[in-house]
Amino acid sequence: MPELPEVETIVRALQNGGRGSPPLPGRVVQAAEVRWVRTLAMPGAAEFEARIRAQRIERITRRGKFILIHLPASTLLIHLRMSGDLRLEAQTDPHGDPVPPAAHDRLLLLFEDGWRLAFNDPRKFGRAWLTRDPSEVLDGLGPEPFDEALNGVVFHRRLGERRRQLKPLLLDQTFLAGMGNIYTDEALHLAGLHPLTVSSALNPGEAQGLLDAIRTVLQAGIRNNGASIDWVYRGGGFQTQFRAYGRTGQPCPVCGTPIARTVIGQRGTHLCPTCQPLKSQGHTQPS
Repeated sequence: MPELPEVETIVRALQNGGRGSPPLPGRVVQAAEVRWVRTLAMPGAAEFEARIRAQRIERITRRGKFILIHLPASTLLIHLRMSGDLRLEAQTDPHGDPVPPAAHDRLLLLFEDGWRLAFNDPRKFGRAWLTRDPSEVLDGLGPEPFDEALNGVVFHRRLGERRRQLKPLLLDQTFLAGMGNIYTDEALHLAGLHPLTVSSALNPGEAQGLLDAIRTVLQAGIRNNGASIDWVYRGGGFQTQFRAYGRTGQPCPVCGTPIARTVIGQRGTHLCPTCQPLKSQGHTQPS
């Protein structure tokens, strides 16, 4: 699943140009094609196609793992889920012949200048919302990891309030928006914390260290255009710098102990048994 760095990479490419395409802002929607109706969480296909027609793309931003395409009268929110991607491409080839949509394109925005934005999603889990009030979709999200108001003191307090195992808690988008399996494993390894550690057991220094580690691995991911670990996300290079994720049996880059894999909260989890020991701790809330 694309996580914060992968989504941020896509947002920056759409906003500023990149990944082989020009910037998206300024283009005017000529028509929309809903090729799989369940891609739309709201509204229905007919209303969507009518409301978005003739609207001009103003800018593209991100909130957690959501992509926000800002229009004059509303906002188009897209969540890529497991296998989604966005492509800005020409509707015709250099010879002027039409370029057919790809096999798994679920939603198309066709622009007046001959370009189109394609929401491609092989597994069909991705969703799009067209709304006049983005808070309808985003209100339940926790703070952004880079939010200046989220300092060590605030983060320590939030950890103490939850009393949950760190791995499931960091994956909870209502606690912290944007984290996923890859960057949670990487941050916990960098911080030297076992993923089953109860959040309320962390002292202020450990909480600050975890927050710093989260920001460090996310920044590294963004610098490397995210991680490309399978066929659903293209162009990233952060996978070459993994400390723990996906490195089962390989030596820990810190101590040389083989990286172990376990399952926590139904998610594959990678850790170093030496660098991330599980200490005795108090009662935890169910995760």
